Amino acid sequence: MGKGSRTRGLGARHEERRRQIAEALLAMINLHGLDAVSLRDVAARAEVSLGAVQHYFRSKDEMLLFALNYISERGTERVRQSLGQEGQPPRAALRRILAELVPADDQRRAELRIATAFTARSLVSPELAGHLRAGYDSLHEVLALLIRHAQDAGEAPADLDPGRAAAALFALADGLGTHVLIGHGTPETALAVLDEHLDRLFATAP
Repeated sequence: MGKGSRTRGLGARHEERRRQIAEALLAMINLHGLDAVSLRDVAARAEVSLGAVQHYFRSKDEMLLFALNYISERGTERVRQSLGQEGQPPRAALRRILAELVPADDQRRAELRIATAFTARSLVSPELAGHLRAGYDSLHEVLALLIRHAQDAGEAPADLDPGRAAAALFALADGLGTHVLIGHGTPETALAVLDEHLDRLFATAP
């Protein structure tokens, strides 16, 4: 095996171990909340030494940022899958993406709990806040793009402002998801409210 192959192999193992630690961190956050989690707790959950965790992450915030990137990549991949369905009308793509923000199953509930913990942490961490803003901006752009596609297809009013409509949809779905998470309403009710809003938005097209 050449030096380049060994280097790539080490890089892959390095990334795999970082992801293993990130999964342990996310599981701990889901169970106990972000502030209660320490590097030692994560090491125990990942079944590695504390020194191994400190080798891959110099601080708790660095580990948190990697884990946030990790779950963001998973969400981005689901958005790509929603957009990649051939022949799917813009409204259906919008609904699929927005429904991801409503915790309708255990996985989504866990991810939203984790995301909420990161949001609270970002209030005192500019680096985490910057990452969250970038993620929000990207999702907002996708929603606005889908609304513009709907306008081009005559499915949404031509005088609708795509940016503002996207912001309203994003805020609605995000708020509904938080309400479901704390027990104020059910996923079914939240999705029904989302569908009613989409019905009003698209029913006004000529």
